[in-house]
Amino acid sequence: MGTMKSSEVIPEMIMEGRTRYLAHLSNLMMVVIDFQDGSASRPDPPHSHPHEQIFYVVSGEIHVALGNETTRLGPGDIFTVPPNRPHSIQLLTSTARLVDTFTPVREDFLKKHL
Repeated sequence: MGTMKSSEVIPEMIMEGRTRYLAHLSNLMMVVIDFQDGSASRPDPPHSHPHEQIFYVVSGEIHVALGNETTRLGPGDIFTVPPNRPHSIQLLTSTARLVDTFTPVREDFLKKHL
């Protein structure tokens, strides 16, 4: 895949107010997610997946929940999610940017080409 310039990428809209773009190798994926849907009154529904995940908060503030624990995170903070552990986030600011890394690659994030 090589170099990816953000100025040349067309982000994928994953839902209203949320976009992402990504890069991956055989066993590792990085995903940049931009949230522009404002602060939320409640967390996103919890979800889990078989992938190891580490995310870095570039900008904005969020609550992240892992199981029954909730932590407030801001720029520069990092959070790890073990495989198959329910987790969710709640946006506390009007915008935020997260950088997620996954191993193995999230096949469900890859566009399917016919």
